[in-house]
Amino acid sequence: MKFSEFQSIIDPTRMNRYLLACGGDSKKAMTLYRKNLKLSQELFTVISCFEVALRNKIDQHYTGKLGTGWLRDAASLGGIFAIQSCRTTAQTVYDEVLKLNDHYSPQKLVVSLGFGFWRFLFSDHQYRAGGQDLMNIFPLKPTSTPSIAYNAKYVFNRLAELNDIRNRIAHHEPICFAPRMPIKDTNYARQHYHQIITLFQWMDIDEASLLYGLDHIITVCDEIDNL
Repeated sequence: MKFSEFQSIIDPTRMNRYLLACGGDSKKAMTLYRKNLKLSQELFTVISCFEVALRNKIDQHYTGKLGTGWLRDAASLGGIFAIQSCRTTAQTVYDEVLKLNDHYSPQKLVVSLGFGFWRFLFSDHQYRAGGQDLMNIFPLKPTSTPSIAYNAKYVFNRLAELNDIRNRIAHHEPICFAPRMPIKDTNYARQHYHQIITLFQWMDIDEASLLYGLDHIITVCDEIDNL
């Protein structure tokens, strides 16, 4: 396809950033656009696997403490999240229970809640309400040092960063550029990828086996860097 056709379909303003990053080479600009899509696809898949693993670890943790129906119970009168400081969390769960109606089951409730919900279980109020032991799902996390505390706040902030890149990909924003600049750069994607791998390892999950055949992120990043 000619660049003029490609540009008219995708959007001239959007493609201009790719063109600038490739020094005006229209063929490379189209290639970069396609490789950004490939990288987004690869990274979104890995993030999705991480999200499922994280929520299942959290569910297993609280099920062991509070029982199978812990999540609905937590949002019910007298539940751990039925307090003023956790009202948004409780309302989110309550709303999902209403949506499920007669189709409710503990597992269906767990899978109906998004990444943001699970992230906020590491925020101050929710973490305390849950008993302050949710970090036990990371048995292989490193010991805190005077300069870095590997605590719930640290995990909350890392999950916020992963949520941001997840949303960028979901909204078709490019992840192959330096921040706010038309410069080809895969550091943003690489950093988030390595953070996911680190958290998998902290959870004592063999991420290489889990992602076998799915993870080609470093390969695609290298292709972009060498374009």
